[in-house]
Amino acid sequence: MRNPLSKTITTIQPSGIRKFFDIVHEMKDAISLGVGEPDFDTPWHIRDEGIYSLEKGRTFYTSNAGLKELKIEIDKYLKRRFGVSYDYNNEIMVTVGGSEAIDIAMRAMLDPGDEVLIPQPSYVSYLPCCVLANGTPVIIELKAENQFRLTPEELEAAITPKTKLLVLPFPNNPTGAIMEKEDLEKIAEVVKKYDLFVLSDEIYSELTYTGDNHVTIASLPGMKERTILINGFSKSYAMTGWRLGYACGPEVIIKQMLKIHQFAIMCAPTTSQYAAVEALRNGDEDVAKMREEYNGRRRYLMHRFQEMGLSCFEPFGAFYVFPCIKEFGMTSEEFATKLLNSQKVAVVPGTAFGDCGEGYLRISYAYSLEDLKKALDRMEIFIQELREEKN
Repeated sequence: MRNPLSKTITTIQPSGIRKFFDIVHEMKDAISLGVGEPDFDTPWHIRDEGIYSLEKGRTFYTSNAGLKELKIEIDKYLKRRFGVSYDYNNEIMVTVGGSEAIDIAMRAMLDPGDEVLIPQPSYVSYLPCCVLANGTPVIIELKAENQFRLTPEELEAAITPKTKLLVLPFPNNPTGAIMEKEDLEKIAEVVKKYDLFVLSDEIYSELTYTGDNHVTIASLPGMKERTILINGFSKSYAMTGWRLGYACGPEVIIKQMLKIHQFAIMCAPTTSQYAAVEALRNGDEDVAKMREEYNGRRRYLMHRFQEMGLSCFEPFGAFYVFPCIKEFGMTSEEFATKLLNSQKVAVVPGTAFGDCGEGYLRISYAYSLEDLKKALDRMEIFIQELREEKN
């Protein structure tokens, strides 16, 4: 029988995040710190709007690009929060989560052989989406000594005549690293110098803890026309299951992304779109409350790591910490597996986010403080045992 599978798809590995997530569901009394999903319910007024849309019979297709009302609110939100504005009619499209936007942006922009610069550690979808779009992924290894930020020197060193697209994944999953305005200005100069484009994944833009607003590279001079800005509702508004994101960018790119979206998806969920209009209009207070709670958890984890003597740079974005476990002389996979089997605590090996994540763990603090305390108590016991074994 002929092989029914594509050679390309068989070279792509499954997500390393899901492995431990699946195991912990079968393990009694286990605590998972592995999944990047808010533990908050979607705020009631947002849910109410979704319910109301169903009661009113708003169950039909929307425009392929999304509800006009929602696109207008997206533009207002981006202008208000981040100082960048788009033509809602031609430069904004609504997608099924930010992940779809990443996928179709790459498919719309890449020809075979085009190189895509992917800083790692970073979200698991960038590399496979690049491969599925016939692009050539080129990894830039981010370093702890640089707080896992992308430097202009690292970027320039990775550029070749085939380079077309830079993925800019900040605030970062899994490290929690951020890029501030002065960092982005230096990156923008390199991007313009080599005539590159940027895919800026800003899904965690509302979750930064320095006291300053997130800055989008699209707001810098000469960058809006080079940038596909991707964002969504999953993280900021605790709307993961609503599956709603959006992409903003030059009309020439959005038009082709919309073509793929038309044939593969048709439109994002109608109920979710009506709920998202309410989120953007009246959700700032909800976001602020969740951000404050996450920040308290972040500070708690950093304090506990310090008490344990566990090395971890201080992250100022998203809801992840990325502690270093190199002192224990085992791989990230080995450490995570032994921690799960010994103490019933699930974390994600750093290698799930690229080979340069070896020696690190991703721990999510999108969990209650009570669960975090229990998990860190167990983790401390495990670490003490490992150190005693070494001595």
